[in-house]
Amino acid sequence: MSAYLQDRRDFIKLALATSSLSFAPSFGWAFGSEEERTTWYRNAKFGMFIHWGPYSLASVEASWPIMKPTAGGITEAEYRELPKRFNPTKFDPHALVDLARTAGQQYMVFTTKHHDGFCMFDTSYTEYKITNTPYGKDIVKQLADACKERDMPLGFYYSPPDMHHPAFRDTSKLAKENWNGEPARPEWPLYLDYMQLQLSELLTSYGPVALIWFDGLHHQEKYGGIRFLDLIRKLQPATLVNDRIGLQGDYQTPEQFIPGAIPTKDVRFNAVDTTVNQKLKTTIPKPEDFQLWETCMTINNTWAYNRHDREYKSAQVLIRSLVEVASRGGNFLLNVGPQPDGVIQPEFQDRLQAIGNWLAVNGDSIYGTTYGPIQGVPSIRVTAKNEKIFIHVFEWPSSPLEINGLKPKVLSAYLLASGQPLKVRQSEGKLQIDTPSQTPDPNVSVIALRI
Repeated sequence: MSAYLQDRRDFIKLALATSSLSFAPSFGWAFGSEEERTTWYRNAKFGMFIHWGPYSLASVEASWPIMKPTAGGITEAEYRELPKRFNPTKFDPHALVDLARTAGQQYMVFTTKHHDGFCMFDTSYTEYKITNTPYGKDIVKQLADACKERDMPLGFYYSPPDMHHPAFRDTSKLAKENWNGEPARPEWPLYLDYMQLQLSELLTSYGPVALIWFDGLHHQEKYGGIRFLDLIRKLQPATLVNDRIGLQGDYQTPEQFIPGAIPTKDVRFNAVDTTVNQKLKTTIPKPEDFQLWETCMTINNTWAYNRHDREYKSAQVLIRSLVEVASRGGNFLLNVGPQPDGVIQPEFQDRLQAIGNWLAVNGDSIYGTTYGPIQGVPSIRVTAKNEKIFIHVFEWPSSPLEINGLKPKVLSAYLLASGQPLKVRQSEGKLQIDTPSQTPDPNVSVIALRI
């Protein structure tokens, strides 16, 4: 073992022995049973994902250019030098929280450490961090304080893979050769201790943490996830945990796609597998069988800022994606990648503003809802809440809107945006709604049913 690693092992042993793991902050949301812990999350529906680090300087994806060099035109040596000139002087955490609020987003998830190992917080356990850049300030602390002031739940993305740590992999080699880590090496337990120390910092130094968003890549069992789940439960019992550290966690995380059916606890799907659940397309599960889930998605094609990526999804596509996710009971975590100066590019801001404008009128059909009683009809998406059913119309009908298979008795119907009453006829499982000749909203029009 190198002298460096021996020194780090001695340091970590001391830190683990002297650190307090009894921190238990007060929360603005209840916790106890699984349902109590997840209530705020189930109701939120829409969040902001933030991928940001020195890699934004090069307009390359986070970490992947050193793991798979074909992913971006920059060498590992060049990538490693980026922190030396990272100085986001225009970063305004309050403006970022305000943008999320404007978009109608109810929580935020920030990348505290991506696979490259660079930390956007002032950790005590590595020098590869934001406070050793020209910027010199703790980004995570600033954002956490702003979120606390504005009552915005904040979650932390934390990458178990770490290309920079010599106990995760042999760093004398290029990352492309061993980026999955080397758990068979004797140094591996030292890396798991490092993870424990950093997670303890995040969970004790930045206030309430809404969730921990792990991103374990392949063979996640090598992290011994139960150790970290126990740590999180001890330090912040209300904190939710996703499914990317070899454990089921509180919720599943499909990436860049929306499952074709409502996820259930007995059907697991891979984070990037778009085929699973298709055969269950019209199944309506019992509430106790429903699997909490969240789709994360980019506005263009990359997670990090990339000035070359101009393939932006339209506001309509993003609004309809949100509706699609909500109609199957999920959450929609929409990503932004700040520019190197810390500002969100105008193309993203415009689309977030458009989503927020739609939600300002139609938010009752999204927030606090669950999956609707009608699934698999191409022209509509359905959510439900209390004694209301919301029909999101993607293809506005030229004749009365007909819906088959709706069992509850419909007492009345109206356009959610205007409150305009609509005539309904219901018999033998068929509902007919007389609709205006023109679609009220070119993105998605919503009809509310009282049942």
